[in-house]
Amino acid sequence: MYIGSIISRLRHTANLSQEKFAETLGLSRQAVQKWENGTSMPDINNIISIAKFFNVSIDTLLLGSDKRIAEEMSVDKIIQPQYKSIHQWELYSADLMIEYRQTIDEGKDISQYKNLFKAVADMPVSSHKEDISNVLYNIVLNAKQVDNYAYVEPSELEEIRSLRPEFEYKKTVKMNAEKLRRKIAGAWTGRICGCLLGKPVEGIKSEELHPILKESGNYPMYRYIHSADITEKMCDTYSFRLKDKCYADTISCAPVDDDTNYTVLSAELIKKYGRDFTSYDVSKLWLACQPKDAYCTAERVAFRNFVDGYYPPNSAIYKNPYHEWIGAQIRGDYFGYINPGNAELAAEMAWRDASISHVKNGIYGEMFIAAMLAYAAVDDHVEQVVLGGLAQIPLTSRLYKNIMDVLSWYRDGISEKKCFEKITEQFDEHDSHDWCHTISNAMIVVTSLLYGNGDFGKTVCAAVQTCFDTDCNGATAGSIVGMINGIECISENWSGPINGVLDTSIFGVGKVKISDMIDITMEHIGQI
Repeated sequence: MYIGSIISRLRHTANLSQEKFAETLGLSRQAVQKWENGTSMPDINNIISIAKFFNVSIDTLLLGSDKRIAEEMSVDKIIQPQYKSIHQWELYSADLMIEYRQTIDEGKDISQYKNLFKAVADMPVSSHKEDISNVLYNIVLNAKQVDNYAYVEPSELEEIRSLRPEFEYKKTVKMNAEKLRRKIAGAWTGRICGCLLGKPVEGIKSEELHPILKESGNYPMYRYIHSADITEKMCDTYSFRLKDKCYADTISCAPVDDDTNYTVLSAELIKKYGRDFTSYDVSKLWLACQPKDAYCTAERVAFRNFVDGYYPPNSAIYKNPYHEWIGAQIRGDYFGYINPGNAELAAEMAWRDASISHVKNGIYGEMFIAAMLAYAAVDDHVEQVVLGGLAQIPLTSRLYKNIMDVLSWYRDGISEKKCFEKITEQFDEHDSHDWCHTISNAMIVVTSLLYGNGDFGKTVCAAVQTCFDTDCNGATAGSIVGMINGIECISENWSGPINGVLDTSIFGVGKVKISDMIDITMEHIGQI
């Protein structure tokens, strides 16, 4: 189609006569007539004028193609992201009701905005929804504390330390190197095996997991779930996807998982920056060592915040509705491993790490786990280990109160079943906030440790069978009981499938031998 035909079509579509169209361009009717019958062509200035008049691209006039639109000629064009293609963890407006719930949990006075949060949450994904969400974020950021809030929950280290309970740690002497190595081996192997136990069923709910376990003769749980346990009927019956999972009988080594990636990544952190690493160092390592998709929830938000120039501690706060979720709690193990008997230093290192992505109880969760592991290296009494962990977090916090509740129930002699029921009455596994929160999962880990009484299999199975975050809780409980009792408490039935090898998604690391990670850990302990 030549230019004259295109001009004619555009003119007729606009319902203009040749005379009227010529008048708008300041030309004669004969000039337009010659263009349209092909006896002459408009010059470049007229082509630009025609394109602007009809709001089309020059390509449309010359080529008959409308692939590029008129906005390309304008300096006022607006480019927007494809909101529907952005993962919800990276889009603040996607989880506004979690932000509301989290803020209420923290005792902030925003209840009058509940209907507004709900209305905006229900809007379709768009720039308008994101703009209004930014206003809601500023409301959250500047909200005042409600009167008579029951907890005091700082995020700064010195304030945390000022609110710790009194606790007398067991006096330690220099440990026998071989005994310590067996404990470190138990912690590494326990974490990896506990993670593998929970990994195939991460996200499943108890109303489906328990019947599946019963059908395969594995309830109460006492071993790995195998691919041979999963029948076609199960796959058709249950909504949880059971096919193509990392079952223990289908792997050649421990598969990639964030619960184990972070432990290896912490070793890389100490290698590169030493024991005096800063929170900023952690953020740099994250950007350099893993792809964005290796990070979840609060960690994904923090990663994006680093890219956008928000660094610790602001990276933990800016548009992060997940800042008390379990992510930091699964990252603290290595700081416990390399500080045997020094729970305070382990907790401090955990604080430096957690502060890049979490606040308040999100931070306390990592400090709690790291301190427990440091103390577990020198004390084999589970209850004392739990108390040693609690001694590094504020006694005025929700996490402290809830863990003390678990200890109280245990001391009162209630059954393991009843203890878990009390947790599930308080937290709903079907609610994503409860399912992934630091507190609910820490309670499950502690209950599993107390009632597991040093038995590796019983401990990790209880942590996984209860559901919630199965691989995280299996890994953490396995790490602690492995540290308490050493590698000898983990039988071949548990350690055999991983073949002494762990796969990671860390750039330049890939697969590692567990024995090498134990060697590195011992070296880092030697730097004390």
